[in-house]
Amino acid sequence: MDEGPFAAIFEQVEPRLRRALVAWYGPIVGREAAADALSWAWEHRDRLDGVGDIGGYLFRVGQSAAKRDMQWRQPNASPKCPDWSERESSFEPRLDPAMANLSGQQRAAVLLVHGYGYSFREAADVLGVSLATLRTHLGRGMERLRHDLEVSDGVSP
Repeated sequence: MDEGPFAAIFEQVEPRLRRALVAWYGPIVGREAAADALSWAWEHRDRLDGVGDIGGYLFRVGQSAAKRDMQWRQPNASPKCPDWSERESSFEPRLDPAMANLSGQQRAAVLLVHGYGYSFREAADVLGVSLATLRTHLGRGMERLRHDLEVSDGVSP
């Protein structure tokens, strides 16, 4: 693959890849992971010729980079990304700590669907899970956010 086709792939894949990795790992680690994945893609672009879902493939490359980055930053830390608790939301100050309490899968599902407007199918494809699994992560994540933020969805039991 030469520069022309790679540039087109980069334009198509980069925004979605960055958003998915930021949703999964937080703003600092996620952006670094996206940059690492795209750098890897450039160095190994000849390997991408036979790959059907380049975005999904690079998401996995980015996940590996993020895991290495997180181990390097805090070798004894839990896999939950610390970056969310370090941010301060201008909309709802309790939102970022509540997001930090979600699992990586739940946080990614909530952000991709509700934050970035991905369809369920698009979010499931990016995360490499089935629609049922995505719905489970999304439902549990939203339930946890409602509880942590002490809000009701308007439905009476």
